[in-house]
Amino acid sequence: MERTESGGVVMLNVDKLIIGFDSALRTLLAPANTVRPVPGKDLPENALSEIEKRESAALMRINHVGEVCAQALYQGQALTARNEQVRQALDQAAREETEHLAWTERRIVELDGRKSYLNPLWYGGSFALGLVAGVLGDKWNLGFLAETERQVEAHLADHLQRLPHQDVRSRAIVTQMKTDEACHATMAVSHGGGQLPAPVRRVMKFSSGIMTRTAYWV
Repeated sequence: MERTESGGVVMLNVDKLIIGFDSALRTLLAPANTVRPVPGKDLPENALSEIEKRESAALMRINHVGEVCAQALYQGQALTARNEQVRQALDQAAREETEHLAWTERRIVELDGRKSYLNPLWYGGSFALGLVAGVLGDKWNLGFLAETERQVEAHLADHLQRLPHQDVRSRAIVTQMKTDEACHATMAVSHGGGQLPAPVRRVMKFSSGIMTRTAYWV
């Protein structure tokens, strides 16, 4: 019986790793799907200058990278989360982030842009951070999630200032994403997420800044 039980635990972990690997491939290689309509899909495609179009495409590429990182973080955190309720909350948030992935992908195509060449790197690093956060326990796991979402929300607010005013489709997507990210942060706190120490928050902000500046170009 002990051997069978032990074997069952091993199989469960292997199953999770297989699911995680499959999720990584889908995030990086397959078109994302969305249940909700793409925000702004019925709005007019206003004319943009080449400079404005490049700026919109670059900002949406950054947002797409953010969603790749979010997928990886959630998957890593869910893999090591100890509480089933917390795991389910992470899974629900991940599904909404998948929609963000689909929205930004489609908008990048509409703007004749491209996704970041470094997406596998962004994914791998974020997945590792998610695993570590989960190992630290659900309080810090959720606290890390809440702080991440707050910083993403701030980035999106900045992008709303930088996007061309007439690019109403991109602005509609970013506005809805910003609303969703705020809800994810609230969810994490309501499930027991702790406040991260100030030095950790500063390091997260610094790392995020490097990612956004790099993704703008690469």
